[in-house]
Amino acid sequence: MYIVGFLLLLGPLVTLHELGHLLVGRMFGVKAEAFSVGFGRELAGFTDRQGTRWKLSALPLGGYVQFKGDMNPASVPDPDAPQEEGSFQNAALWKRALIVAAGPVTNLLVALAIFFAFNLQYGKPLPVEPDEVGIIASFTDESPAKQAGFAVGDRIIAIDGEETASWRDIQQTIMLHPNRRFVITVLRDSQRIDLPVTAAAKQLTDRFGNAQTVGLIGIRTSEFTERYEPLGVGEAAVRSVDQSIDMFRMMITGIAQIIRGDRAFSELGGPLKIAKFSGEQMSLGLPEFITLAALISLNLAFINFLPIPALDGGHLMFYAAEAIRRKPVGPQATEWAYRTGIALVLVLMLVVTVNDLFSLPLFGS
Repeated sequence: MYIVGFLLLLGPLVTLHELGHLLVGRMFGVKAEAFSVGFGRELAGFTDRQGTRWKLSALPLGGYVQFKGDMNPASVPDPDAPQEEGSFQNAALWKRALIVAAGPVTNLLVALAIFFAFNLQYGKPLPVEPDEVGIIASFTDESPAKQAGFAVGDRIIAIDGEETASWRDIQQTIMLHPNRRFVITVLRDSQRIDLPVTAAAKQLTDRFGNAQTVGLIGIRTSEFTERYEPLGVGEAAVRSVDQSIDMFRMMITGIAQIIRGDRAFSELGGPLKIAKFSGEQMSLGLPEFITLAALISLNLAFINFLPIPALDGGHLMFYAAEAIRRKPVGPQATEWAYRTGIALVLVLMLVVTVNDLFSLPLFGS
């Protein structure tokens, strides 16, 4: 299931990403020499009427479109290539920028479409009785909340001044920030009381053995029932955008916490961990698997927009410099920047792959 899930997840997402580049390029008259799903040796392929070689390659960890005038699949400009009609480097700066941005934008649109479809299908979860949400029923042993002065019957209504509309808001805010000090506002006997508390860092393990560090304040809340409110097209679209923004914030927060040491580096996943998660989510059902596809699609958009040479964001960074300088960055500086970027990406891939290997049961994890 790991293999099947991985191929069904990453294959379509990578293909759509590269199709974004290709279709916008063709729209602007730029010719593509190769369209590959995967890297390395070609396993199968064909050449279409426009001269593009469509191929499936041996290493299924990504893909690329090689446009006319590119020196290699990373779209490094070939300084020796003639500036011919249909060449990528011969296209106007704004066209090149749109072609490059089209890949991650496509991934973003895929995620938005998935969230939008789910919101239309299921609606928005709301408590039947809003006043029952966030009422503290009991405390765990060594509860930070109890030590901070919380009491049974208190109802959490705000965190750091932000009103909490649902139990999901409370959970997500606290669990995402281990070791963080919060000021939580509770309603007690019709009075608002602000109570400072620091979330403890605890490692939780899911049913598949995946460990994650979360923030907990040691409370159990009263049970409440939920209903799903149908959403119109406009409301579903707005909610989809909000969900995507929340996911981007969570990604940035997670990376920052790993850098600071608040989270273990082992939580950073690579291809093997994606394969593991995809198989696990596929075993739970189609909705769970499609939800993971939306999250991975957002991850692909986020990563590709990073300003690292050889990634889409790196290309856009060079185009921004070209727009400011009113001339391209010199070929030598460009080549060394791209070499450094490719090396950085390869080192990161190696590190996360080794990290993934040691998280597998084979190594006793």
